[in-house]
Amino acid sequence: MVSVTSKDNTFIFEIKGWHKIWALESKITIPKEKIIEAYQDKEEFTFWKGFRMPGTEIPGFIAAGTFYKKGRNFWDVMNKKKAIIVALENHYYKKLIIEVENPEVVMNQLNTK
Repeated sequence: MVSVTSKDNTFIFEIKGWHKIWALESKITIPKEKIIEAYQDKEEFTFWKGFRMPGTEIPGFIAAGTFYKKGRNFWDVMNKKKAIIVALENHYYKKLIIEVENPEVVMNQLNTK
């Protein structure tokens, strides 16, 4: 699970609990101008997330960490129904695929220009 907060035109994606260990990441900070959009798309939740480097994947249970598939992406998802995709430009990651508490609220927050 990831919590999203904003401060000074920057979004802070904080990985919570044991997910920090599984994802080998605790926080990702992204300037607002690097976020293209946040959305949900079931088509992107495929069985194969890409080459894991580093991270944890137990198919059908959790995908957490860095995966390379059409670019470097960060995953932290256990429940696909609460997952969103954050498309980025000119950033270390191409996309963040993350589970959040309230997807609609977070997508509105990230998509507000």
